[in-house]
Amino acid sequence: MTDTIIETRGLVRRFSGFTAVDGVNLKIARNSVHALIGPNGAGKTTVFNLISKFLAPSEGQILFNGRDITRTKPAEVARQGMVRSFQISAIFGRMTVAENLRIALQRPTGLSMNFLRGDTVLAGLDGRVDELLDAVGMLDWRDRPAAGLPYGRKRALEFATTLALDPELMLLDEPMAGLGTEDIERITALIAGEAQRRTILMVEHNLSVVAELADRITVLARGNMLAEGNYADISADEAVIEAYIGGDID
Repeated sequence: MTDTIIETRGLVRRFSGFTAVDGVNLKIARNSVHALIGPNGAGKTTVFNLISKFLAPSEGQILFNGRDITRTKPAEVARQGMVRSFQISAIFGRMTVAENLRIALQRPTGLSMNFLRGDTVLAGLDGRVDELLDAVGMLDWRDRPAAGLPYGRKRALEFATTLALDPELMLLDEPMAGLGTEDIERITALIAGEAQRRTILMVEHNLSVVAELADRITVLARGNMLAEGNYADISADEAVIEAYIGGDID
């Protein structure tokens, strides 16, 4: 097992003649938090979609744990230990908060169809359900229908369901989008804790969160890698400052 969990080599994605990602070479260190940042239209989400296999590259190669996954299907890379979240919350609105987590928890156990058999079969999962809900500050919400949750709580539930899959690599697409200060602080602390035992690759616009969490940062602009380093390095990079706002990115 190498110290690099994800590597992209010359990654390119074109859409009808427009090049959204152009020759991106990433190396994501195992058990680290790596952030992708950049102005709107920089190609961040496209890179995420390529790595998580929701898009196929026009050119280039993607390696996960040293294995070539360039043509692998999304479900297969998920089974290998790579799980992602999305900017739009993906939860089952008619189910309760606890039932959403039960569904996610069944995948690692091989009980993926047992939710059809009634609550008694799934009682053994309730302890872990409560642990996850407590971690994201939602234990008091466990029996509420997910559709009625405030937006910030829906995002917290989605984060909990991602954790329930126990991935080796978590890809978080804008995890702080739309959250209030209290929710941001809670999720930031949770990500920091999870980074002790798994790798996290995140796209995030909140630079205060990036500064606090990220071990390494890659800056994209117009589909290209503009800079890479720690927060101190990239925040002092004149090309990065110009790409963002023409001024200090702090």
